Amino acid sequence: MDTDLAFPLRADGRGRSALAARDAHVRELIEQLLFTAPGERVNRPDFGCGLMQLVFAPNSPELAATLQALAHGALQQYLGHLLRIDEVAASSEDAALTVSVRYTVLQTGEAGTAEFTREVS
Repeated sequence: MDTDLAFPLRADGRGRSALAARDAHVRELIEQLLFTAPGERVNRPDFGCGLMQLVFAPNSPELAATLQALAHGALQQYLGHLLRIDEVAASSEDAALTVSVRYTVLQTGEAGTAEFTREVS
């Protein structure tokens, strides 16, 4: 079983960097990209798609379509060397915004799905 560094970076019980299995690591990479705002990273000002900023925007089908396009572009740009992005779907219901990403890991050919929901309080 392949292991990679866990996100967020933390120490495990032995005082070493915590590790995550390959499928968990891929999900963590997607989550990190979706919830990082452009301009948040030093030396990588265009990294991220800013999902957290859109959570506070008025929820609408237009917002979901915008998020879908932003997320797909960011995933393709930054994770395209690891994943083939098969589908990005975004929906908004009441005060919740949901993003679902279907992907295939290029190295193994394994398909996966990651779904994230954020609610406006």
